[in-house]
Amino acid sequence: MSDETATRVGGETAIRVMVVDDHPMWREGVARDLTEAGYLVVATSGEGRQAIRVARATRPDVVVLDLQLPDISGVEVIHGLLTELPGVRVLMLSASGEQQSVLDAVKAGATGYLIKSAGPAEFLAAVRSTAAGETVFTPGLAGLVLGEYRRLAVSPEPPGDELPRLTDRETEVLRLVAKGMSYKQIAARLGLSHRTVQNHVQNTLGKLQLHNRVELTRYAIEQGLGD
Repeated sequence: MSDETATRVGGETAIRVMVVDDHPMWREGVARDLTEAGYLVVATSGEGRQAIRVARATRPDVVVLDLQLPDISGVEVIHGLLTELPGVRVLMLSASGEQQSVLDAVKAGATGYLIKSAGPAEFLAAVRSTAAGETVFTPGLAGLVLGEYRRLAVSPEPPGDELPRLTDRETEVLRLVAKGMSYKQIAARLGLSHRTVQNHVQNTLGKLQLHNRVELTRYAIEQGLGD
């Protein structure tokens, strides 16, 4: 979280969240739950184009986004958000769990995808994990996404001098990311702190010129690291 977007609430840094959903009662309910849990809701919106403009002004850390909006699709909103704010995290909160909807959102750059039937505790935890850059999916959807990436993966080219050079530890972390493990699980597996794992992932993203964990997972699988 950058210094300019961080806000202190109760002595701790609050996660800045924007809620985008075209149903006012649902949108207000989600915003209320977030506020009561200590998150800072910087804006809400019921339309996609408006959401992109508002996000540019309010600079949220996480955008909770519905898939179906009255003007443009959630996928188009993701593209617009990531163009304006490359570091923003997007958590899809949708009534649709259809395979194509999930894959389209993730390929566009969504960090996570949650079905609206999720309970409040699961949702609030998902927002926090999304802010930390961890992929979050309703149970059953993570396997769907990883399976699709494996299907699309091509045989990796032999490594050459032109490829980014990762350290052994970065490669090890990348391999576990490709298996769909969370930062907490990777930290426990390797005997590292959660922060150290995050640092390795951020360094790897920088070296590979990727933007988020979703892109990193796809890269790893294409390189054969997820087998």
